[in-house]
Amino acid sequence: MFTERELSPQVAAVRERHAPDALVLDAANDFETLPPAQAEDLGLLVDALDPKTYPREWLPGDAPAVLDRLAGSTFTIGAPGDGSVAWTHQTDPPVVIVKPRVQGSPTEFIDFLVAEALVEVGLDVPEHFLGFFREHYRELDAAVSLDPNATYQVAAALYDGWVGLHTRDVFAGWLETEPGLGDAWQDAGNRLEGRLDGLSREVALGKTDFADATELACSAIKHALELPAPFGALDAEAYRDRGAPYAVRWAEKTFEKLDE
Repeated sequence: MFTERELSPQVAAVRERHAPDALVLDAANDFETLPPAQAEDLGLLVDALDPKTYPREWLPGDAPAVLDRLAGSTFTIGAPGDGSVAWTHQTDPPVVIVKPRVQGSPTEFIDFLVAEALVEVGLDVPEHFLGFFREHYRELDAAVSLDPNATYQVAAALYDGWVGLHTRDVFAGWLETEPGLGDAWQDAGNRLEGRLDGLSREVALGKTDFADATELACSAIKHALELPAPFGALDAEAYRDRGAPYAVRWAEKTFEKLDE
């Protein structure tokens, strides 16, 4: 199921600086949430497993089933929306897992995704938005007048944006220290930039779902791009410092205006 991945010199240097103990593995099969039996296969490669659980009281009654699984005691890794590279602190040492879906992408971009995950592992941030929002997730659910799946998407995006506020200075530094990774970070940002133009108008006209727009805008935070309203308020030191309560207040203000 898993094999150790050979790292390019630049990615190996990032691991050495940010997460020297982390294992980087290739997965044989794609996954959103890794089935428990396959997750437990990691026990053959690591020293210990420590499954993460969350209080179910953090979840609203209509939360998607995947959140129930994540909150429970079953050992799972990853969640819908995680992308092509997943990581976890539920193992000792932590692991970064590269999914087969990356095949066909430029090598430089794959290296960036792996390096990004290693930086996040080194920051010791929560590995899922439920660990970020904690008891505030019910408040976010109350503030966001969307269906449970769209609320999930918004929460995941807000968490990604918050993490991006912590990582983007590192990525920008790669333009000098690891130019291949820095160029890949910058190129990905350039491709996003054009999609941000007119995003506010598309949401107002109903051409783009609010959850999709939030996902796009928050993904741009790690690339230090200028965000359109109402997402510009998320590009703030206050969000970086305050975290979930700030995100909830932003959602309350935003939906008060959207629902007028």
